[in-house]
Amino acid sequence: MAAKYDDVQELLRKKADLNARLSLLAYDGTPEIKNRGDGKYLYTRKRVSGKLTSTYVGVYSDDLYNLLLRNASESRQLRKELRAVVRQLANAGYSNSELSADLANNIAFARANLKANIYDQAVLEGVATTFPQTEEIIDNGKVYGVSASDVQKILNLKHAWEFILDEDVVLSRSDYYMLSHIARLVNEGFFLDGGRIRGVPVAIGGSTYIPPIPNEIDVKEKIRNIVEGQEDSEHAEGSVGRKEPIDIAIELCVYCMKSQIFLDGNKRASVIFANHYLISHGKGLLVIPEHKVPEFKKLLVEYYEGEDLQVIASFMSEYCWRH
Repeated sequence: MAAKYDDVQELLRKKADLNARLSLLAYDGTPEIKNRGDGKYLYTRKRVSGKLTSTYVGVYSDDLYNLLLRNASESRQLRKELRAVVRQLANAGYSNSELSADLANNIAFARANLKANIYDQAVLEGVATTFPQTEEIIDNGKVYGVSASDVQKILNLKHAWEFILDEDVVLSRSDYYMLSHIARLVNEGFFLDGGRIRGVPVAIGGSTYIPPIPNEIDVKEKIRNIVEGQEDSEHAEGSVGRKEPIDIAIELCVYCMKSQIFLDGNKRASVIFANHYLISHGKGLLVIPEHKVPEFKKLLVEYYEGEDLQVIASFMSEYCWRH
């Protein structure tokens, strides 16, 4: 079943909250009273790695015993709620696993370059901010001398990047639902539902290409085919080889741009969506550098108007892939 990312994100937030509340409990385990000579002492008992353990708490008192009882009761309730959330996540198609070293390093690499990535994306969108201004907006949410619209675009880019770099999200599928959620984030404050598929004609400035009104079923299938794509040629052994992750990420990026799936924010959403796929495979970042934006836009228009994918793909692989 296709994951509903709004619901999944809410469940993940609830899961994090429950885990945080569990960690804040003063004592963990069932209270146990032990007699030693003339004294009574309190312990907590619980299983750790299948073994029953007993941890000393203190000398018995009614207050301390009642506190341990309340902690044990609250812990049981929290764990019950946590199990329910985990089941709901599984039903929504979400699964979690350990991050590989490559993936963890790639997330760290993306976070270290987050401000530079957002600045380059802002340039691609024609946002007229300097790097220090972009940095100030990312850090403080505002800056003097920049329009509210440009500030909002930069903050939306920040939110979308933070979304795909979440450890739970990065392990999710790169599919139409992921793209739609990213589009909603980059369009926040501009459209009521910026992640809804376009239902009206649009024109692309500087190009004669008129993108057809997208069909949701076709878009879902095309994205799935790109992600699962095979090379046209075969290996010597006769087996068909998969495309490299960078090739798939680039194709996802330019397909979504050319299709103009949403009313606005298509380049922003496309780049971040492609990065979700690339980062999830531990293969670096895909960002159009500031000084390459004019050449990229020229090649993009040519691609819109019928130029072979390989032309812009070669350019992006050489100049836009950071790894």
